[in-house]
Formats: sequence, C-alpha cells, structure tokens
Amino acid sequence: MPLISEIDFGTPASRSEKMVTLTIDGNEITVPEGTSIMRASMEAGIEVPKLCATDMMDSFGSCRLCLVEIEGRAGMPASCTTPVAPGMNVSTQTPRLKDVRRGVMELYISDHPLDCLTCAANGDCELQDMAGAVGLRDVRYGYDGANHVKARDNGGINVNWAPKDESNPYFTFDPAKCIVCSRCVRACEEVQGTFALTIEGRGFDSRVSAGMHENFLESECVSCGACVQACPTATLTEKSVIDIGQPEHSVVTTCAYCGVGCSFKAEMRGEELVRMVPWKDGQANRGHSCVKGRFAYGYSTHKERILNPMIREKISDPWREVTWEEALAHTAAEFRRIQYQHGRDSVGGITSSRCTNEETYLVQKLVRAGFGNNNVDTCARVCHSPTGYGLGATFGTSAGTQNFDSVEHTDVVMIIGANPTDGHPVFASRLKKRLRGSAGKEGAKLIVIDPRRIDMVSSPHVKASHHLPLRPGTNVAVVTSLAHVIVTEGLYDEKFIRERCDWSEFEDWAAFVAEPHHSPEAVEKLSGVPAEEIRGAARLFATGGNGSIYYGLGVTEHSQGSTTVMAIANLAMATGNIGRPGVGVNPLRGQNNVQGSCDMGSFPHELPGYRHVSDDATRDIFEKLWGVTISNEPGLRIPNMLDAAVDGSFKGIYIQGEDILQSDPDTKHVSAGLAAMECVVVQDLFLNETANYAHVFLPGSTFLEKDGTFTNAERRINRVRKVMTPRNGYADWEVTQKLAQAMGLNWNYGHPSQIMDEIAATTPSFAMVSYDYLEKMGSVQWPCNEKAPLGSPIMHVNGFVRGKGKFIRTEYVATDEKTGPRFPLLLTTGRILSQYNVGAQTRRTDNVVWHEEDRLEIHPNDAEMRGVRDGDWVKLMSRSGDTTLRALITERVAPGVVYTTFHHPTTQANVITTDFSDWATNCPEYKVTAVQVSPSNGPSQWQVDYDEQARQSRRIAGKMEAAE
Repeated sequence: MPLISEIDFGTPASRSEKMVTLTIDGNEITVPEGTSIMRASMEAGIEVPKLCATDMMDSFGSCRLCLVEIEGRAGMPASCTTPVAPGMNVSTQTPRLKDVRRGVMELYISDHPLDCLTCAANGDCELQDMAGAVGLRDVRYGYDGANHVKARDNGGINVNWAPKDESNPYFTFDPAKCIVCSRCVRACEEVQGTFALTIEGRGFDSRVSAGMHENFLESECVSCGACVQACPTATLTEKSVIDIGQPEHSVVTTCAYCGVGCSFKAEMRGEELVRMVPWKDGQANRGHSCVKGRFAYGYSTHKERILNPMIREKISDPWREVTWEEALAHTAAEFRRIQYQHGRDSVGGITSSRCTNEETYLVQKLVRAGFGNNNVDTCARVCHSPTGYGLGATFGTSAGTQNFDSVEHTDVVMIIGANPTDGHPVFASRLKKRLRGSAGKEGAKLIVIDPRRIDMVSSPHVKASHHLPLRPGTNVAVVTSLAHVIVTEGLYDEKFIRERCDWSEFEDWAAFVAEPHHSPEAVEKLSGVPAEEIRGAARLFATGGNGSIYYGLGVTEHSQGSTTVMAIANLAMATGNIGRPGVGVNPLRGQNNVQGSCDMGSFPHELPGYRHVSDDATRDIFEKLWGVTISNEPGLRIPNMLDAAVDGSFKGIYIQGEDILQSDPDTKHVSAGLAAMECVVVQDLFLNETANYAHVFLPGSTFLEKDGTFTNAERRINRVRKVMTPRNGYADWEVTQKLAQAMGLNWNYGHPSQIMDEIAATTPSFAMVSYDYLEKMGSVQWPCNEKAPLGSPIMHVNGFVRGKGKFIRTEYVATDEKTGPRFPLLLTTGRILSQYNVGAQTRRTDNVVWHEEDRLEIHPNDAEMRGVRDGDWVKLMSRSGDTTLRALITERVAPGVVYTTFHHPTTQANVITTDFSDWATNCPEYKVTAVQVSPSNGPSQWQVDYDEQARQSRRIAGKMEAAE
C-alpha cells in the first residue's frame, strides 16, 4: 500500500468552454482557453520545473524556474503566468533554458542549509527535487558572504539569521530554510482567507512574517495548515513528521469533526499516524482543511481513552473492568429484565452523529427489532430537527438543497444564525473567496443576521453589506419582515412561483406577510434592528442575482426553530432562489454525520429515508427483511425519555457516542433522568459526563479504526476507511452487532459494506449506493438511484420533491423565556474554531492552547454596570441554575446580550439553559436564556458538588482514578 500521490498541475484549471490547440515539445495538445502553458504541459505528461507554483493558488511567476521558449517570441516567459494560444509552439527544454535554470537554482542553494540527510523533509522536498531536475551539480557562488543560514557569521552575530519558531503546537517555522517563494503567504490569502502572513523587507532582506513580526501562536494564524501544505521546503514542517519521520503509505478517509466532511489522506508509518493531509480530490473541501481535521487527531491515542469494557452495580461504585463477553451478556440480561418488569417501552437508545451511517443504522435497528419499540433518537433532536420538519413541510425533503461548490456561483449570500469561520471553517474559506471576488468577477454581497458581530461581518477583504444584529428570539419576526418588503415592493419572482409553487398558497402567504405588523418599522421595535437595514437587506437579496441562504443552530435552537426554517424556505421560493447553482437553502450541520444519523432513521417517528412509522408499506419492507413486527406508534424523544425516567416508567438506555449530560439543556433535569434509570449503557471513547450515571461502559472506536460512510451537510456520502486496528478491539458496528446477538438477534454482518447494501435495498434515496460505487465515484450526494444515478448535487432542479413548493404562514410568537429585573440579560451560546461540540475530543489535543476554558462574552456597558473587569470571575445565573466562568469584555455582543461556549464540562453552560423547546420538534431553546451576571469569587456550589460527584464516578477498581 503506497503513498497516494497527487499531481500538482502548477496552476488552477481554466473553466472556459472554448478549446485551444498548441504544440509542446512536439506534442499536440488541446486544452481550455486560459490554461497556463505549465498546466498544459503537465496534462501532456511534461513536467516543467517549478518552485513558486502550485495548482491550489493563482500563478505568481517569481521563482523563474518554469521558463520556456515560444517559437516566434523573444525571451523566456514564465510558463505559469503565460496562457496558451492557438498554434503556439513551446519548448520546455533547450540549452539556454538549462543554463538559466541551473543558475537560478544555484542562487537558491547558495543561501540554504545543506543538511538534507538529517532534514525532516528529506524525501519530500521540492527544492531537493528541483535541484535534481535541473541537473545542479555545483554551486559556483559558494556559501560565504551574506546569508540567512548561519546564526553566527565570521565570528559575529548574523543579523540576517532568525531562530526557528516552535510556538505553534503542530508545526515549526524555520526561516533559515525559507526561499521566499511566497507560497505560504498566498495560501493564507487565497485558500484560507485569513491574511495572517506577509513578506516583510525588500530584496535580500525579504522574509516571511506572521503578522507584525509575531510568532505563529500569537499571530492571527488559525493553524489551518494551508501554509504547511504549500511550503516546498522544510521551512514549515509538521512536528509529527519531525518526530516520526516520513510516512510510507496513505489511505483516503473522511474527517470526523464538523458537517463539512473534508477528505484527508491519512499518511502512516505502519499503524502510526504521521499526519493528515487534505485530499485535493475531496469534493467537499477541495484540498483545504482546518486546525481540527488537519492536526487535532491526538485524542485517538490519548492516555485517558478507555479500552476495556466496564460494569458496576450502582453509579456510586467504582468501575470494574470485565471481558467483552461479560459486559455484553450483562447488558443484554439487564435490558431483558427491565422490559420483563416494566414493559416493552421501558428502554430505548440514542444514536451517534459521530459514528458512521452503518453504525447508526444498526442502533436504530437494534431498538426496533431487539427492544421492540421506536424509542430511538439522536443528537439532531437538540440541533437540526427543525430543519427536517421545516424543509420537509415546504420542499418535501429534510436536507439542504446545494453542494458546497454552489457557493462559487452565488451573488448574494445571507447567513442566518451561523458562524462559519468557527463552526465550518473550510466552507467559510470558500465563501470568503467568493465574497472577495477574483479577476474579472466581482465579489458576492453578504448579509449577516446574527446577534453577535461574527468574523464574517468584517474580516480582511470581506465586509457585510448589511448586519442585522437582532435581539435573540426574534428570528421569525425579522425573516418575515424581509418577506414583507419583497412582497409589498413587488420584488418576488412571479414566474418561478406560478411554475413551481402553489399560487393560491402564495397569495395567502403574501397577504399575511404584507400585514402592517410585519413591516420593518414594526419589527424594529421587537428585534432592535433598524428598519432601513431590514429593507436594504431584503432589496439586496431579492434583486442581487443568485441568492443563497446558509443557516445554523442560531435558527433551529429556538422555540420557533421550525417556524424560522419555514420562513427561510418561503423567502427562497418567493425570490426564485431554488433549483440551480448559486442559490438554495443550506443548513450548516454541526457534527460530521448528523445528516446521516437522520437519514438512517434515528428519529422515533421515522424509519430510514424519512418515512413515517405509521406507513404500512414502509414498515412492511423492514418487517419482512428483519423478521419482526414494528410498532406503528412513534416512540419517545430524548426529552420524553428523561421525563419518563423521572416519572418511573423508563428504566434503561443504550447511548452510542453522545454526551447528553453536557450537550442537552437543563443539566439538572438530564442528571435526574439518568439517575432514575436502572441500566444506562454508554459507548464512547472516554468516560464522558453522561458516563457519571452509567452502569455499563463499552469502549468505542475512532474514525481511524473503522470502515463506513459519513453523510455531510450537502448530503454527500463519503467513505470512511480503516487505517489502524481498533485499540479497543472492535469497531462500533461490531459492538452493536455483538449486543444484538447477546439479545438473541441473528445478525451476521461481516463488513460494513453489507450493512450499506441493506440500507440501499430498503431506502430509495440510497438505492444505488454501495462501497464499490463509492470507490468508482469518489462520493455521491443522495438521492442516488435510477432517477439520479450520479447523485444529486442540487435538489429541486425541475420541481420540488413534494410536487409544488408550499408557502406557510410564519407568525411570530415571543418565547416564554422573558427578561426582567432579576434576569435582565439574554444568554446565547455557540462554538469556537479550535473546539468541537462538548470538547471530549479536542480538549484531549493541543487545541487547548487556543481555548483552555469557556469565557463569557459581555458588552463593556453591561460589564461596567456590574463592576466586572476583563478576566474577572463572574456568576452566571438563570431560572434553571448557575455557574461561574471568567468574563471576556467585547463589543462583539450587543448591550443586553451575553455569549458563551459549551466545550468545557467544568463550566457546564447547560446548567443555565431552560427546558423551553421548539413547538414542533422539542429542539431546545439554547439561544435564548434570561440571565444575570455578577462578580464571583470562584466556583458555584453546584460546580463543586458536580466535580466531586464526577470524580467519584470515574474511579476504576485497581487503577488510579481515570480523569475525564
């Protein structure tokens, strides 16, 4: 199994449809107009030497190695910056070119360390390769004189030399090895869009600098790895490569963090992971990455990972390590006992959005076929369940409409309740590139609707045309007010609506949104957003060309989450922004397989493929295949399971890869529900917070240790490939199968591909999906069936899945969570770039250097009124509970609004959140909690008690205490 090599064509591909024929070294070749000579040569199999060029970025023309000669033209132009022309006759290798290239390379090598044998890039260095390619055998200039290589020169200090920067936890920067090709600077600008790097000085004094001559850790660098990937020498090198050495084989797999679903090459030495390199053929990420996917994989070998099954009688007892056989037999016996004593509906399960489609499918199958009920739910309950309801009602399918490539064709982008640079950074980079524009193409316009001034509002070379900093909880009012402007000013797309939607429903909806109380002036009083900003945003979206909407948990995690999703769908239909590239309604899914967990039937009312359990025909498919009878009654949602547990009727639960104690709202209610159960089974990598209340712990496997598929936010089904043996002994699907077998089910899957075959046989939208097909296609977007054999990058092209698009009235109803004298501020929550979800994985990596604790963002005015200074400990109190954390004074939040993340269990932000939820789906209202903030001297009593209970719960008999 060799290293997977990728061809670097030197410059990006041209998108022109017009073709040009030329001759290169006697070979006739036809390429799209606008293609560079360098790329055309590479496509003909002729590699022109290069150092500053790479196909991830626009041509630059600085290294002077890629010179060519063109018949009839004077001089030697750079092949990377010279486009092809009809009839052109190019020579890439002549005596004159050879001499010039050797001379250029001599200059590079004369100011470069000659430590190739001990250099970490030995065997993976483009400078080394190019020296060989041009036939360099000697350096006539010698190595004396001014240089950047030696710390001391002629006995004195060399002012041109700079020390190695090792501040970043994942890579080093060695200026002595830099050839100033600018590839890292351009990658930061063109690929990532952060503009954290620059070239300081001129001529011989030129050097790469992070920010204003800062070290990498303290600069604006976001550690995406684009600069490391671009570097042609050892100047920027992964510390893992320095420690382990060069990899010897690689496997393409899919990242297990956010819903972007980036493809990576896992580069290995034996079973040791050397590095993760973004795969250029990955259709979701196109060769880019973020700090989590690129570097934060160390949790897989962290010392706190649990590798052996454990059981205990009571949650106050220490854990006892047992064999897999004993753990599974004990679990099966307990579930059978509970059902015998308390009834068939007394147990249930929760599927994981971090596990594969195949593993999720098996958990819901275990609940329905083994437990005999529909008591199965997933983390989408607390994040994007309103997306499923709202888009299902309006469009007929419960997923986003576009692929990520679609953003390259958009003209106006509306971001609602999402923070792409932190939550979906690779997509954010692609979005920022479109907003900046390119040669010959003006940048897209941006509208941001968010209580906070997120980075997308204003960042280098990106500025929102409109920022609507609405009061938390007023989403429906603001989106409906946008529709009011579009309707009353006649900006809607009548042709699209008449052809694609129900015209009578549109007329009813249009009359509704045109009512005076939906006007921007009226809504300003509710939302705090100036009426002219609402009007300006509405006009821009309706008239600016292709309009696309991207939204996140700031839309769904409200008591009117489903209503807001429907309001967004109304807006897209009214403006005709559905069914083609550059438009659409796009939920930015939070976890790597939250879309897939929903697709696989993880909701208590739906079987795989979003088909209701009450549908006789659908049940018949699964009943015949599984040999069981499936209940036609929906089961319990997660909040209902907890309520029933407190009431005494729900006694056992199997939780695969979810930490509901930290992630779900009203922590005290969650803990009360778990404490009331007789058998809580947690399957995970670490003793997470939920495991404090568990009776059985089944160790899980990481994405590196299993085969399967993930489905990302654009409905893309991507392969996950095993690169190492599971350290716990089994992949998660095998654990679920063994539990099913212990409960008497005759399951005999030999490989996850067989599970996918069953999914395809029972689920119309997956009908043509198989591992063989994914190997052939790379990835596909469902629906993938006879009607769409190549998959469906864009949905609703010729009509909506439901037939006619449905306009639905969206009346604003204020949340029951009110501010008042006791709780005058509104708390909203979210994520930060370096951390992921509850932090169980990222907190066990070096990402903690950027976010070692949750902080409370508070506006300077609110802080001053309370005597709070930056960094002070503050008490955050709501009607549900209180916690303490340190204050971060910032104008990113508006007066009256505070914000925090939920990545650290020591804070337990969800002890603050309430049990209010979305009217249709029970999705919790995380984004609106009335709170008070006051100075504090330290942890709250609840935090002290919680910490002690957690410490006691994590004891393992015969071992030192296992820390969370």
